[in-house]
Amino acid sequence: QVQLVESGGGLVQAGGSLRLSCAASGHTYSSYAMGWFRLAPGKEREFVAAISRSGGSTTYADSVKGRFTISRENAKNTVYLQMNSLKPEDTAVYYCAAGGRITRTPAYDYWGQGTQVTVSS
Repeated sequence: QVQLVESGGGLVQAGGSLRLSCAASGHTYSSYAMGWFRLAPGKEREFVAAISRSGGSTTYADSVKGRFTISRENAKNTVYLQMNSLKPEDTAVYYCAAGGRITRTPAYDYWGQGTQVTVSS
C-alpha cells in the first residue's frame, strides 16, 4: 500500500513557475513508476508526465513538453513536477499517481488527493 500526498500548488501569474511535490509513504516507493495527471473544470483527466522507477526514463504530454520537468528522489520518497512558463490553460487540480510501470494512461494503482494550480492571465 502506498499513500501519496501532493503539495506546492497555488496561484501564479502567467509566465511564472511552481514546483509540485508528491510525498509517498511505504518502503516500496522506489519500486513504483510515478505519474502526474491533471483535471480542469469541464475537461477530462489529462496525462501530464511520468517517470520510471529508477528515474532513467520520462515521458511528457505534448502540451507541457519543454516547460515541465518530472524528477524523483527515491531516498526522500518524493516525486517532483517543476512547472515553468505557466499558462492559464495549465489551471487544474494536479494529481500524482504510483503504479507498476511508466505509462501515459491512468493505469496507476495509487492516487493522491490532488493540489490546485491556478494560473492567472
